[in-house]
Amino acid sequence: MSSDSPLPSGARNQTDVFAIHGADPEVLAYAMAKYSRSSLSLRESLNEISAQRAEQFLNTFYFQYGHRSIADLAHIAFAVERLSLLAAIALVDEQRWDGQERSTRYQNFLKSGWYFPNFGQDSASARLYAGTIDTLFAAYQRTTAAVLEDLSRRIRCPETLKPDAFERALKARAFDVARYLLPLATNTSLGQIVNARTLETQVSRLLSHPQAELRDLGLKLREAATGPAWNVNAQSAAAFIEKLDPSLADEAANLFTREVRTAPTLVKYAEPNEYSILTQAELAHAAADLLNGMPPAAAGLVDLVERTETLEVELASTLVYSASHHPYRQIRDLVAALPEARVHEIIELGLRHRGRHDEALRAFHAGAELRFDILMDIGGFRDMHRHRRCVQIIQGFTRLHGCEIPDSADLPADVNLLEDAGVLIEFKSALAAALAASATIAAGPAPEAAQSALYLLPLATRVRCLFKMDFAEAQYISELRSGPAGHFSYRRVAWEMYKALERQHPALARHIRVTDFTQPIDLLKR
Repeated sequence: MSSDSPLPSGARNQTDVFAIHGADPEVLAYAMAKYSRSSLSLRESLNEISAQRAEQFLNTFYFQYGHRSIADLAHIAFAVERLSLLAAIALVDEQRWDGQERSTRYQNFLKSGWYFPNFGQDSASARLYAGTIDTLFAAYQRTTAAVLEDLSRRIRCPETLKPDAFERALKARAFDVARYLLPLATNTSLGQIVNARTLETQVSRLLSHPQAELRDLGLKLREAATGPAWNVNAQSAAAFIEKLDPSLADEAANLFTREVRTAPTLVKYAEPNEYSILTQAELAHAAADLLNGMPPAAAGLVDLVERTETLEVELASTLVYSASHHPYRQIRDLVAALPEARVHEIIELGLRHRGRHDEALRAFHAGAELRFDILMDIGGFRDMHRHRRCVQIIQGFTRLHGCEIPDSADLPADVNLLEDAGVLIEFKSALAAALAASATIAAGPAPEAAQSALYLLPLATRVRCLFKMDFAEAQYISELRSGPAGHFSYRRVAWEMYKALERQHPALARHIRVTDFTQPIDLLKR
């Protein structure tokens, strides 16, 4: 049949695509969900339904029947401001997350402020905490200025580059070095756009967190999702009218400002997750029993752990790994030598308390061919953390692994940025004092002392994380993160990932367009 011929009866070749604006997220989610249960068009559905009907529908199909995919259709935007770096890392730790955060590479965090935990009657710990924060920020300020001055002497501005662009590039590199001193208490801000299912999981996970700030953040997110929202259009309209005639300010505010709710039905029942709380406690006990005081084995920056174990051993090993500070290879070899019944007992621990609608712990996302066990500074890890297409099993923050000290960065090997800038001694001293103060506070009588002590850990502190992925993701990370515009911390990690792949899979590795980290780069290529 030619394209000019009449269409048969019932044939429809006119696809209709339109953007939707102004619908409340839950009403829109209900309207889209009706595609599977009604022949109505979306326009007809939106005209037909109300917020009350949407709530009734969601209460039935979402909560009673567990049709959680419905919540994927309701997206909500949030601004989260003045939260600690520690809280930000926990907040964004979702497989389905989209957002942006203030960058420690391009912004000066000196005036950001910092989080102060509740020390109760422990005034000594409170003073030590505040004094340590002041020391770290003072070192951060001096390091930024000294490294910037040294780079300005070392590098000349090309004629093709404007002076202000040249200065921004050098400042960014100075921040790259100084950020190692920022404590996890440092305040940041971020924006996120998530669907309601991710939000519900996020809120529940935060409410279950041992950190008081995270539990409070969970409550605030739930309140923001179920209460009035900031109506951008109404605010803009009211401001415009007030500008035209200030006498109409109050009337304009009343006229245009209406109560807008985001996703009250989908999020209002988010509560602390008993499965997660009980399981994490039991896994910590099991890991301590299995490792029995054994120190973590020495490990390099990146370890591509070859697959020699069964899926059952991998699951059990990953569960133990998540509750310890030991390398995956060390745990895997230990678990592989256990009787089969003991391996299944560990797996059972991870599922024993799982409720009807609980997703299994992230550790059960097993079976990926490539497993990179990475031990790197927290600052660089935050950039690697953005890769959602792989499974990340993050161990808890600890003083145990010490700190990373930047040296030549991307400059020639005979350069030592901190020493040449004259701040190496102060830099190391500030880091050492922070770790010592964290240990002292953790052993003190303050409420949640061990959790509060973690805020003093600088971004230089090493953290261990297991990244499980396929070859495409390993290729993507190696190529993207090794590029000259990247921070030298994760550039080195990406290079070591590539080298590990090259050793184990040379025929595949030759297809990776990696940038050689061992070669100096032009610092102005950012």
